[in-house]
Amino acid sequence: MWQLSVAVVEDDAKFRQAFVHAIESAPDLKLAGAAADGTTGLALLKSVRPDVLLVDLGLPDIGGIELIRYCAAHLPECDVMVVTVFGDEHHVVSSLEAGATGYLLKDTLPEDIAEQIRALHAGGSPISPVIARQLLNRLAPPGVQAAPAQDAPVLSERELAVLTLATKGFTYDEIAQMMSVSKHTVMTYVKRSYRKLQVNSKSEAVYEARKLGLLRD
Repeated sequence: MWQLSVAVVEDDAKFRQAFVHAIESAPDLKLAGAAADGTTGLALLKSVRPDVLLVDLGLPDIGGIELIRYCAAHLPECDVMVVTVFGDEHHVVSSLEAGATGYLLKDTLPEDIAEQIRALHAGGSPISPVIARQLLNRLAPPGVQAAPAQDAPVLSERELAVLTLATKGFTYDEIAQMMSVSKHTVMTYVKRSYRKLQVNSKSEAVYEARKLGLLRD
């Protein structure tokens, strides 16, 4: 049976192992190799020339963007899918411009990875929903963002920052790291936001904040 060869470059051991397990569990996929840093990943790409590369962006040495550029220049037949915690526009656009054709956040379930790899190699472009929304908004005509409603509740700068990062797919642990505060502090901002917006969940908070013009994509 023909198998699609997949290389994994991911420095987080837990995620790397989850991807490897998903690939090895799929009968039509074959693990071409796994690397924990960019240097080893680049050597892996040169030696095995995989059909698909799963790559993180935040590698400790050579960045994931450089590996994507290498594939675009030297392995044009290799489809590249980014799997990362970075959901901001800069990382997304840089990856796509470098040559990636798939972009998933790490909240993607490991059991879904095999299906996303098949879709990528079949010519699709698997993209996490929050990333797709960003790209659509980027293409929207200027001036379509509504101003905040006059009677909208006032969220503090910190509360708004937490809600904005949450809409981009970051977990509360990741947000705590980025804001250099504890997860408990992040949860305090979340609860205050919910109370001000009179909602009970993140999805309700995002919907309400967007409706009131408090959140801009």
